[in-house]
Amino acid sequence: MSASGGTRAIVAALGANLAIAASKFVAFAFSGSSSMLAEGVHSLADSGNQFLLLIGGKKAQREATPQHPFGYGRERFIYAFLVSIVLFSIGGMFAVYEGFEKISHPHELEHWYWPVGVLVFAVIAEGFSFRTAIKESAELRGSLSWAQFIRRAKAPELPVVLLEDFGALIGLVLALLGVGLSVLTGDAVWDGIGTVCIGVLLVCIALVLAAETKSLLLGEAAGLDVIKKIEEATVDGETVTGVIHMRTLHLGPEELLIAAKIAVQHDDTAAEVANAINAAETRIRAAVPIARVIYLEPDIYSEAEAAKGPDPEATPGGPNPHAAGH
Repeated sequence: MSASGGTRAIVAALGANLAIAASKFVAFAFSGSSSMLAEGVHSLADSGNQFLLLIGGKKAQREATPQHPFGYGRERFIYAFLVSIVLFSIGGMFAVYEGFEKISHPHELEHWYWPVGVLVFAVIAEGFSFRTAIKESAELRGSLSWAQFIRRAKAPELPVVLLEDFGALIGLVLALLGVGLSVLTGDAVWDGIGTVCIGVLLVCIALVLAAETKSLLLGEAAGLDVIKKIEEATVDGETVTGVIHMRTLHLGPEELLIAAKIAVQHDDTAAEVANAINAAETRIRAAVPIARVIYLEPDIYSEAEAAKGPDPEATPGGPNPHAAGH
């Protein structure tokens, strides 16, 4: 994801949410609608989330240090995970609590036209923000469905903004339904029901975000298409005859670590192997520009060793030979 594209989407969402939050709190003050209060807190939480994403993007640009030799690219994943926590706790759980409180102790809406007018304004503003996020995501998404894009994207900002804006639009519709039914029936319980529905929606979105960002925090490999490009770029058919095995890891959305054992000719000199490795690294970086850290280990390919399969004890997360009972 281009950093500028993600920043544009975040700034658009931040501006929209700040304006919407202010208008929702004004509408709540005049009408007493719990849906308006829940939506106001939701927009305020979203504004805080956009600040978190901007902070994460800024911190991720710091130079590598001896204590953090691979840099700070994963800061963007950490702050995206914080977004899911804020959305779950402040947005979702508060709305659920406020909704049940309103259902238990309903009171008539006052000046109902305030929340209706604000909700219409909010739909327009959120629609603008959602349109910006869609536009910025279109090129990166390619032929993927939106669900696949959110699942596979290594940069967290655009998926976060997309899900937030999508949830906000649905939440606004639920708030309109709650307020509208309360006005039509004269029963304010509908306002509370709409608020609970908003809370459940936000909790679900927060859980999806948490699951996706947790996977990024744990460390995800490059996509299959990228791995194929790396393998094709590594092998030259002369000195480097194949890739014995390879591991990739995203150090950040735009930083990839590659570690591979490559097959070389058994009678090549050390100088020839060294030159071949340097040339392979150059080809890999040309094919995959985000390949920032590359470790290539030469070895002699053996069909007998390959037939044994990977060594589970040499694989991270594999069996521990020193564990009790082994």
